[in-house]
Amino acid sequence: MADLLQEEWVAELNKSDNGFILDVRTPEEVEDGYIPNATNIDIHLGQGFINEIEKLDRAKTYFVYCRSGARSGQACAIMNSLGFENAYNLLGGFMNWEGEVAE
Repeated sequence: MADLLQEEWVAELNKSDNGFILDVRTPEEVEDGYIPNATNIDIHLGQGFINEIEKLDRAKTYFVYCRSGARSGQACAIMNSLGFENAYNLLGGFMNWEGEVAE
């Protein structure tokens, strides 16, 4: 796991050929906006979150975010403990999001 500032996070995402954007916020937070192409799995689901994470491809590179960067950091730690080797946490989270992601 690595904690990256927005510029680094976006740069890594844009150069990744197998990047997967993971939004770990609540559905209500997602309604307020999201990063394009993100998949939402709410970390507050507890075991349900772990069950959904375990279905993901461990070979992909995960770019994880939440509102502030705290929950996404926890999500990255959980993912690492489940065998995911490449998970990047967005420091500052979505509340500071100003970026664009190349499509």
